[in-house]
Amino acid sequence: MKNKDFFKEYIVAFLKQNSMLNLISKNDEKYLWEKHIYDSLAIENFFNKYGTGFKTMLDIGSGGGFPAVPVALAYPDLEVCALDSIRKKINAIENLKSELDIKNLQTVCERAENLKQKFDLITSRAVAPLKVIAGYAAPLLNDGGCFVAYKSKRADEEISEAGETLKKVNLKIVDIIEYELPLDENYTRNLIVLKKFSKK
Repeated sequence: MKNKDFFKEYIVAFLKQNSMLNLISKNDEKYLWEKHIYDSLAIENFFNKYGTGFKTMLDIGSGGGFPAVPVALAYPDLEVCALDSIRKKINAIENLKSELDIKNLQTVCERAENLKQKFDLITSRAVAPLKVIAGYAAPLLNDGGCFVAYKSKRADEEISEAGETLKKVNLKIVDIIEYELPLDENYTRNLIVLKKFSKK
C-alpha cells in the first residue's frame, strides 16, 4: 500500500477544500489518513486477490472523494469516475483533480440510476445499505465485473437483508475481505465483493 508520504500533497489539498466545504467533520480531520485514505486504499486487498486487469471504475456516492480520489492517485492506469448527485461535493473533487493534475479521474454530478455507461469495477463506501446500493450498481456493471462495497462490521446483517435483491439483479457475493484500520481501538472493516453474472 502507498504510504502516507505519497499522499502528502493530496492531504494538504483536501484539508483546504474541507475548510471551505466541510466534506468531513472537523473532528475527523485528525484521522483523515486512518479513517478515510487508508480505508479507501483497502481496495488493494481486492486487487491482490483478483488482479488489476480492471480498466474502468465507478465510485457511487463519492462524497468528499473517498475512495475515488485516493484510488485514482494510487492506480494511474485505472480510469476512475467519481459520481455524486451533490454539486458542491463534485466541485470539491474537481478542484482536487485540477490542483493535483489527476489525469485518470472523471467526475459526474448525477444520480446513479440516470447513468448509461457501464464499468468493469464499481465501488461504494458509506452510501446506503447493501440491498439498496446493489440495485444501483448492478445495471452499471459489465458482465463479469465486480462491485466492491466498503462496509463496517455490520456486514453480515446487510448481506442477509440483501439476499432477494442480489438474486433479482444477478449479483453474487464471491468474497468478504476483512481488514483493520490503523487506529488504537479495534476498527474492523469489510470489503464485500460481488460479481455480475450474465442472465442465462
